[in-house]
Amino acid sequence: MSAVAVHYEKHLGPVYTWMIGDLDAAFARGRTELDELGIEPSANGMAIDLGAGFGLHSVPLAERGYAVTAIDSYKPLLDELRLRSPSLPINAVVGDISAFRSYVERPVDVVLCMGDTLTHLPDFPDVDSLLDGVADALRPGGVFAATFRDYASKPLQGDDRFIPVRSDENRILTCFLEYGADRVTVHDLIHEREKDRWRQRVSSYPKLRLHPQRVVERLTKLGFVVRIDTGMSGMIRVVGTRS
Repeated sequence: MSAVAVHYEKHLGPVYTWMIGDLDAAFARGRTELDELGIEPSANGMAIDLGAGFGLHSVPLAERGYAVTAIDSYKPLLDELRLRSPSLPINAVVGDISAFRSYVERPVDVVLCMGDTLTHLPDFPDVDSLLDGVADALRPGGVFAATFRDYASKPLQGDDRFIPVRSDENRILTCFLEYGADRVTVHDLIHEREKDRWRQRVSSYPKLRLHPQRVVERLTKLGFVVRIDTGMSGMIRVVGTRS
């Protein structure tokens, strides 16, 4: 099992939904993001959501009429997705997003890879391979969108590398970034209250320092018309239309 998968299974996954906070507001943001991407309702469209989690984009896609294949490596989050959307056309698949082509039987209309998922891949050739697969999977005119944090252009310095994520009276989540040549190690520190004391749990995992221009250039080479802007939570958003 990869370091990322272990980190989510043993450490971050069990508090992930809590980390998001107000889920109604989060799903509203997901619907807004689809509007910003220009994804129109479709009576018979097909969509792939890579790194779907508990469905922040899968659910809004299905609400718009798409048959969605939602892929994630962490089963408990997909279980939440199933419970949240029993009547929606969503097929939740526990699997490696790099192998998503094995779940695609015909050309699809939309492929999403949101929420810093691209930087979780093992290496840069794996990013290129996934983008190649996206180009093969999309029909002409289909849309690919990815959001991820730019750890490459402007590395944080000093105390700015300590990032408070969320806290309440019983739990505090902070992350610390440690930069290497082509990866950033993310240390997630969780403090949880146990009766009259606090317990600290620490785990870390690597993310790619993926430059947005690398993604833009790869998609352009594959025949996409590409735009880049700022998405939710300050992430870089790259959107490509298959020509």
